[in-house]
Amino acid sequence: MNREMLMLVDAISREKNVERDVVFGAVESALAQATKKLYSGEVDIRVSLNRDTGAYETFRRWHVVPDEAGLQLPDQEILLFEAQEQISDIEVDEYIEETIESLPIGRIGAMAAKQVILQKIRDAEREMLLNDFMSRGDKVFVGTVKRMDKGDLIVESGRVEGRLRRGEMIPKENFRTGDRVRAMIMEVDLTLRGAPILLSRSAPEFMVELFRNEVPEIEQGLLEIKSCARDAGSRAKLAVLSHDKRVDPIGTCVGVRGTRVNAVTNELAGERVDIVLWSEDPAQFVIGALAPANVTSIVVDEERHAMDVVVDEENLAIAIGRGGQNVRLAAELTGWKINILDAAESAEKQASEVDVSRHLFMEKLDVDQEIADLLIAEGFTSLEQVAYVPLEEMLEIESFDEETVNELRARAKDALLTMEIANEENVDDAAMELRDLEGMNVELLGKLAENGVHTLDDLADLAVDELTDLTGQSADDAKSLIMKAREHWFANDVPSQES
Repeated sequence: MNREMLMLVDAISREKNVERDVVFGAVESALAQATKKLYSGEVDIRVSLNRDTGAYETFRRWHVVPDEAGLQLPDQEILLFEAQEQISDIEVDEYIEETIESLPIGRIGAMAAKQVILQKIRDAEREMLLNDFMSRGDKVFVGTVKRMDKGDLIVESGRVEGRLRRGEMIPKENFRTGDRVRAMIMEVDLTLRGAPILLSRSAPEFMVELFRNEVPEIEQGLLEIKSCARDAGSRAKLAVLSHDKRVDPIGTCVGVRGTRVNAVTNELAGERVDIVLWSEDPAQFVIGALAPANVTSIVVDEERHAMDVVVDEENLAIAIGRGGQNVRLAAELTGWKINILDAAESAEKQASEVDVSRHLFMEKLDVDQEIADLLIAEGFTSLEQVAYVPLEEMLEIESFDEETVNELRARAKDALLTMEIANEENVDDAAMELRDLEGMNVELLGKLAENGVHTLDDLADLAVDELTDLTGQSADDAKSLIMKAREHWFANDVPSQES
């Protein structure tokens, strides 16, 4: 019987073109599953089959768990202290095994064993096909629609299948069986049955790859796509940079009579593309990203990673776009928060900021309005600037002598020290639950305390834009922090089970 098993393993291995170890593993799994049926509980069985002789042994095993954890699966687990009574040096997460009688091969349910073996072999074949496909390094999956599966498209390329979910398609886009499809390979998930390659036609990366295929200069390194933002099926923005002064990045991507950009838009159901020149200067980049709107002025707030962009009345609707589309895509493209203002709103905001700075200087520096306005007129907006800007720069201010400057600097430093002490006291008063939150630090605690946020519920009640305004965090970091603060809401919302 053992010799026949070895011959069978060799035959299946050659026929299915899979490694002998895979077939041996399938036989071991089949034997283990058949043995489990002899026990009433959920026991853990391991079968070890000798690759040379075909002989095999069967073991029942128990997973060693910490004493304090208790037994969650009594038929499969053993506490550490009990395991150490049998093997003194055994540790947590190791196994204790007991040899049991092996099930004769002749008594195995033939159909069950066959199904397990065939499934293992199918899985191995699928993995080999996937590995072969992925080794080619393709980023775009090209295939034909094989079938629909709960609203998803199953796309076939050779013997490999990809899954294009409804949410990853371009809106209003419809495909039929047999239609040719191109999509971006986003992820490979081997736990998915049938079609483990997850595809997308709405991802910005797909547009980048389409341009890479249409514009040889990108592959040659003459051009680089720096970023992309899409409202799939409607409009997109693409930021490009030329590494060769002789190459016009925008014109090259557009192509003669628009041939290159049209090839991309035709693939994407007519999606319009704004091609923008990337710039190291964030303000210049944002101005370009807001095209076709003309910008009057721009104010950069590095701390909040935001920009106030002023446009005239004629350009206001263009800058914002239908449903806020233009400014939203520009923000995604550049990575900056963009606030669109008209001239009146800008003037009102500037006046408000001047009032805040004037009040700060008059209160903290103990100066009159004339001195405060003089500092503001010279570009000072914070106590830090007054305290630490080089002495020579402040001496250039008309009517400021060295004694006045030194006094102002000393008062600013004293005020900052007082505020720092108060901030530390606020942090000390903050709830322990807030201080222990993942992603929290002393600076964030101080800013939150200043604005009356002291507990998890205070933080959890905030919207993302409210938190970014308070702390200057990125939207992603703010969202993550708020979600962590809300976790206790759901943890406490477990329905009670009636006995």
